[in-house]
Amino acid sequence: MRSFSLLLLFLSNLLHNSSAEDIITPNSSIKDGQTLISAGGIFELGFFHPGSSKMRFLGIWYKKIPVQTVVWVANRGAPLSDSSGSLQIGETGNLILFDGSQKAIWSTTAASSNSSNTIAQLLDNGNFVLRNNGSTVSESFIWESFYSPCDTLLPGMKLGWNLKTGLESKLTTWKSSDDPSNGDYTFSLDVRGAPEFFLRHGTQPVYRNGPWTGFQFSGEPEMTANSYVSFDFISNGDEIYYAYKVIDSSITFRLVLNQSNIQRYLWHDSLSSWSLYWSVPRDQCDSYADCGPYGFCNPNYSPVCSCVHGFKPKNLQNWNLRDGSDGCVRVTNLDCEKGDGFLKMSGIKLPDTTTAVVVESVSLDQCRLSCLKNCSCLAYASANISAGGSGCITWGSELMDLKQFADGGQDFYIRLAASELRGDLKKKHVIIIVVVVVSMMFLLGFTGFCFWKKKRMMNITGYWRNKPRQLSFDAVITEHLSDNEDSRRKNTDLPLFNFETILISTGNFSTANKIGEGGFGIVYKGKLEDGQEIAVKRLSKGSLQGTTEFKNEVMLIVKLQHINLVRLLGCCIQGEEKMLVYEYLQNKSLDTIIFDKTKSYLLSWPMRFKIIVGIARGLVYLHQDSRFRIIHRDLKASNILLDQEMNPKISDFGLARIFGGEENSTYTNRVVGTYGYMSPEYAMDGIFSTKSDVFSFGVLVLEIVSGKKNKGIHISDQRINLLAHAWNLWKEGKAADQLFDDSLGDLSSEPEVLRCIQLGLLCAQERADDRPSMSMVLMMLLSSNTMLPQPKNPGFWDGGGSSDMKLSWSFSTNDMSVTRLEGR
Repeated sequence: MRSFSLLLLFLSNLLHNSSAEDIITPNSSIKDGQTLISAGGIFELGFFHPGSSKMRFLGIWYKKIPVQTVVWVANRGAPLSDSSGSLQIGETGNLILFDGSQKAIWSTTAASSNSSNTIAQLLDNGNFVLRNNGSTVSESFIWESFYSPCDTLLPGMKLGWNLKTGLESKLTTWKSSDDPSNGDYTFSLDVRGAPEFFLRHGTQPVYRNGPWTGFQFSGEPEMTANSYVSFDFISNGDEIYYAYKVIDSSITFRLVLNQSNIQRYLWHDSLSSWSLYWSVPRDQCDSYADCGPYGFCNPNYSPVCSCVHGFKPKNLQNWNLRDGSDGCVRVTNLDCEKGDGFLKMSGIKLPDTTTAVVVESVSLDQCRLSCLKNCSCLAYASANISAGGSGCITWGSELMDLKQFADGGQDFYIRLAASELRGDLKKKHVIIIVVVVVSMMFLLGFTGFCFWKKKRMMNITGYWRNKPRQLSFDAVITEHLSDNEDSRRKNTDLPLFNFETILISTGNFSTANKIGEGGFGIVYKGKLEDGQEIAVKRLSKGSLQGTTEFKNEVMLIVKLQHINLVRLLGCCIQGEEKMLVYEYLQNKSLDTIIFDKTKSYLLSWPMRFKIIVGIARGLVYLHQDSRFRIIHRDLKASNILLDQEMNPKISDFGLARIFGGEENSTYTNRVVGTYGYMSPEYAMDGIFSTKSDVFSFGVLVLEIVSGKKNKGIHISDQRINLLAHAWNLWKEGKAADQLFDDSLGDLSSEPEVLRCIQLGLLCAQERADDRPSMSMVLMMLLSSNTMLPQPKNPGFWDGGGSSDMKLSWSFSTNDMSVTRLEGR
């Protein structure tokens, strides 16, 4: 019996060891339930079932990542119906996947040698290779999974063509999350003309990234190497491919073709999840040929489509209806004999190069002369803009899929008739006069409109049409605020403190324990008998807020649990006394540091960026991830509290509102909040939504970056608000030099700070529809390679930056929350 037990132990250890190896030999196999693990324990190969499907597939996934993430599948089109599959090396030396009846359902076809000399190995980079035993050099690999990718591109994989063998490596989507068979979308390299990648739905182009410029693709200006990742594009007589390399081995990147999107993900150990690092298509202008032939797309324009100079819309009616697919046609025909010329366009993603001609080792001047002499040449550009530029691309057919970037792209030269290049000075003068007259009329009209709006707001009767249903707190809190304390304790999970406990903990509301004051009342620091420090917010009798706000905050914040929201410990109700008891945060509110020049140096830029991200995370939770969609309505620096590690926590939910169901916005005749942070549509028309909080967040970001309050700053003897000042500097290109807080000193992270300024202006745009959602804001904060659109005019700014701007809130004397029933 003892011998039999030892035999079982030996067999068990043998099985365990074989499943932990990274090699399959001709004498071994992998069966369902067994796996190969790469030498460093990074990747694992075995059988799995995707999602809710019961079908079995052979695949590779990350070993150490708890969320199973499959990066390669062998039998995509031939699933196993049960767990009887096995993988082994056949007589010809090829890998063969058998089902339970020993029928081959998948195999490699590269090997033709004796199987006794062939082994298969799973490498630490995720590559599953077939090679001759005793050889480890990559050039001697007989077959590689890297040359048969599915939907994922791992670091070191080559996406493109092997010109010697004619083998193409491309990405193909899964059909669904439950089915890894080939889907409808592919991402592949088209080597005609200047090689470029196409995302296609079937055979139809969906997105094109433009040709390689020498250090990036012309349609992906954010594609820049950094300390984490670098990019390669190789084109020679043997192969043409794109690959990327992760420099920091502690970081895990993967690029995935996910249906109609190409996405790069980054693994976060602290969050135990993948986060989106970069994605294309980004916007409407990434849709292939959205503006048709000779039309170019700019996401910062409205409408986004424009005709190249010297062209006009082919179908004016459709063009005016914002359908630019018919494109543009020439105003003046070319005349090669009389002399044409070229118009330079900057910041361009080069047009489709499928039919273009590429000539290497020529200068840009030689390229121009060559195109000028060839009457069928319609445009030209440099093939490689690195190291001063070299090479020549010329186009002889209609130009498709042009896009213009605010920052990125390259110079592009399009052929026009000589008369179009000379221009008509008389026409220009007429245009200037018309623009001046129209501008004056618009200014007068706008002034009249503002006067009418102000008068109208002063006569509001309180009736608002189409008011959506909102959830009321009165019904659910009635029992909580009843005179029966037993009933209160029975019906709420929020601890109730007795008045004597609060009185003792605060030293009888001692002035020495006063730590803040707002529209609600005074906030005191206290200490309970067990040593726990608390902050007590006491509703004052003369408070601008009242019982309604108190009820609101009690019932709302008790339902909210997030690291970036302040934690409510309980409340105290006795007679007319109403108090809220919070966790005590050592560093008080953000405004006490950021606006105090003697303390602002305590907040370095990394700390400020952490605070911005933390506030954004809190708002994403309120707007999207909490049980209800919650609008804070009073987001400001004094309502951001800081703990010992300077982690931000959003506080003061007395003015917050819950949206139910699919509600996105609503009206109110009781405008509440703080002037300086209110969005225009809310302050003027009483319309509020999640975009109202986004506006407040934008103002807050600019305050954190600059260390200045929005409500009024002095520039050249003019008192203007921070938004106007930031907008002026942004337009003049001086934001990087003049908007930073002096206490930040010499910033080594200037691009990140400038990005936050741009993001703040995007959030504070006048039109609510132009502002991004908070989830998009958070993604743009965390993904430095995501390209940001150019901001439009901020709210409450008339373009002049003068001291008599019509600002509802610029000259408030304090930062208290206010309530108004009519326009100012």
